Amino acid sequence: MSNSSSITQFLLLPFTDTRELQLLHFWLFLGIYLAALLGNGLIITTIAWDQHLHTPMYFFLLNLALLDLGSISTTVPKSMANSFWDTRAISYMGCAPQLFCFVFFISAEFYLLTIMSYDRYVAICKPLHYGTLLGSRACVHMAAAAWATGFLNALLHTANTFSLPLCKGNALGQFFCEIPQILKLSCSHSYLREVWLLLFSLLIGFGCFVFIVVSYVQIFRAVLRILPEQGGHKAFSTCLPHLAVVSLFLSTGIFAHLKPPSISSPALDLAMAILYSVVPPVVNPLIYSMRNQELKDALWKLMTGLFSEATNCPSPSAQQF
Repeated sequence: MSNSSSITQFLLLPFTDTRELQLLHFWLFLGIYLAALLGNGLIITTIAWDQHLHTPMYFFLLNLALLDLGSISTTVPKSMANSFWDTRAISYMGCAPQLFCFVFFISAEFYLLTIMSYDRYVAICKPLHYGTLLGSRACVHMAAAAWATGFLNALLHTANTFSLPLCKGNALGQFFCEIPQILKLSCSHSYLREVWLLLFSLLIGFGCFVFIVVSYVQIFRAVLRILPEQGGHKAFSTCLPHLAVVSLFLSTGIFAHLKPPSISSPALDLAMAILYSVVPPVVNPLIYSMRNQELKDALWKLMTGLFSEATNCPSPSAQQF
């Protein structure tokens, strides 16, 4: 830490140096952030409010919405503030919590997506054992394991990354604090510890990916044997949104971190980071709400119930009489 103790702040990668485009970036990210807050907030509120949605699938979906809110709130507000105030700075003590929270939410979300594939596998391939294998206690334990594993993963990566001596400046080639960008500033071979830790995390992630693929192979084989009138359409409607989320999340994240250096550029790194860190929290609510009739019905009941309560509420002047 001796060589990095003199660093009091990092300089994040700006989207543009033109003031007008900086303000455009601010308003664009503000709209994206508000859309993510609204969509995920509605999912959380609807699932918590409707008793019919208190099932394992919607319990995991609620956890996914919470993780999405956490991940996008970690990176987007700071980027908006920097564009609005025309600055690139993030303090050294602000970078560490941002990196920790981002790795925590992203890791926990990936583990949760793996659990959700298991939930769909049991529901479709072993429906008679669904209540036994995915009882309320088992669901809570699996969700808690995803959160705890993400926390441990983030703690190890953050502690290891910020224990490295940094002597190659303080400019990061990303709009938020990202591990590979900080490793580029290291001036010691000790950064290989973090590289090995990243490879270990990628190995675990690859195992989760294999589990997801095998689960969906079994699911699609089972669905193809089901006639449409026996529930095949409903099975596809619940599986396809999850598969779309996993595909978007994995493809952009893996490409961003494993692409060859020969095709790396600041613009490409920026675009990939937006795709795996900003886009999923916004599109997840749309994917699940558009493909899930039960959730749409519950949301409509919630909105109409709130509207009817607001319109039927007597005014203060009427209460006096």
